[in-house]
Amino acid sequence: MRKNSSSEPIVPIDLPIADRIAAAVKRYGEPAVIERSIALLKGENAGEDFLLFVGGDHAQGILDGAPSLYWPELWGARALMHVWSESANEAVIGGLDNQSWRVREMCAKVILLRKLHALKRLTRLTTDETPRVRAAAVHALSALGTVEHLSWIVARLRDPDKEVRRAAQQSRDALTARLGLPSAPDSHTPAAEAAEAAAAAAPAEAADAADASVNDADAADAPVAVSDAASAAPLDDTDAADASAVAPETTEVPEAPDAR
Repeated sequence: MRKNSSSEPIVPIDLPIADRIAAAVKRYGEPAVIERSIALLKGENAGEDFLLFVGGDHAQGILDGAPSLYWPELWGARALMHVWSESANEAVIGGLDNQSWRVREMCAKVILLRKLHALKRLTRLTTDETPRVRAAAVHALSALGTVEHLSWIVARLRDPDKEVRRAAQQSRDALTARLGLPSAPDSHTPAAEAAEAAAAAAPAEAADAADASVNDADAADAPVAVSDAASAAPLDDTDAADASAVAPETTEVPEAPDAR
């Protein structure tokens, strides 16, 4: 818990994200929480105490001098998994173009949860440079897309990343079931799975080195890896936990934070 300097009620930074957002709603009111979450997602300053509500004890590191990077933007997007208004539509859809892959991924998950119309941008994200973003995009297309989006999902069955291939298979099956389309023939037989694995093996080997370099770059700013949720809405602090690995620096945090 953190006591505010103005002797206002404490900020429950050690609670799970859902409980912290509920506490923020109780203090500020839901419209204000939504407005501040949107502000963070857009890279604006929403106040130190609110940053603690959405970022928890990891946000304290930023307030103590650690680089903010993309964390506030990410936390703003994640807060919109718990509170919502259509006024957030534009900011969330715009977040699909964020320079941070973590923000793009989270915005794709918010779009899936809130059923926003952003199919054209989601199809573009199926070829994103980051596997987790591609996986989030095909999951969203499976729930929101039409038959014309099936080809975008099927294309990822030969993705160099095995988790994306798994997400593509789940998404293909979900979309065909939702639309009442014929299932892919023998899609779950051992022979079909072996053939699919063989087809993906060559590009996967070629991409291993590239994936490793991406992972190394990720480790430089967030050393703790975050597990990818198959579901659309990670409602805990798994992403925020990465911020604990960012060591405080002596430089001051700018008035308007960046992003995760």
